[in-house]
Amino acid sequence: MSNRFRGYLPVVIDVETAGFNAQTDALLEIAAVTLTMDDDGNLLIDESYEFNVEPFEGANLEKAALDFTGIDPYNPLRGAIPEAEAMEKIFKPIRKAVKAHSCKRAILVGHNASFDHGFVTAASERCDIKRNPFHPFSTFDTATLAGLAVGHTVLAKSCDLADIDFDGNQAHSALYDTMKTAELFCMIVNRWKDLGGWQMMEDRYE
Repeated sequence: MSNRFRGYLPVVIDVETAGFNAQTDALLEIAAVTLTMDDDGNLLIDESYEFNVEPFEGANLEKAALDFTGIDPYNPLRGAIPEAEAMEKIFKPIRKAVKAHSCKRAILVGHNASFDHGFVTAASERCDIKRNPFHPFSTFDTATLAGLAVGHTVLAKSCDLADIDFDGNQAHSALYDTMKTAELFCMIVNRWKDLGGWQMMEDRYE
């Protein structure tokens, strides 16, 4: 795994938020899926983690965003935890996976990855977390990769074109979207391998 991505471990992240501004709008859900590799070099889903998050103090909550996701930030049934606790709990197994795969750092995989990366980074900074496991600016964006591989950039449509089941009724749940993004990313990477792309790169660097 460490050789495949230049020492970085791909970790799929999805966030649900109360707006588009990572600095001012609340992070409400975060999910992560770690990846592993089998003996044939195929990328596989490993473990998944999810947490509902309490809005940080002074956070902005855009009504349109809440209407879109259907999240009630203050519903006690959410079992939400403080943002700092959620970030530490999501980062801990990621750091462990990075070490287990002999990688030097994680790299965030997301659908429109800059959005998720921005919220993860902003939350880490708010919570004064010193060891954010992710690369500070590089990401793998499955919207871009899907545009290349299947000719579409919307997650639901890209999954459909890739023969990945997608239930629109479960969409906009951080864990569901993360799992589907992970399936899509693995499909694209594995298809590239099967077409000989990775072997071509290995031969070039030998």
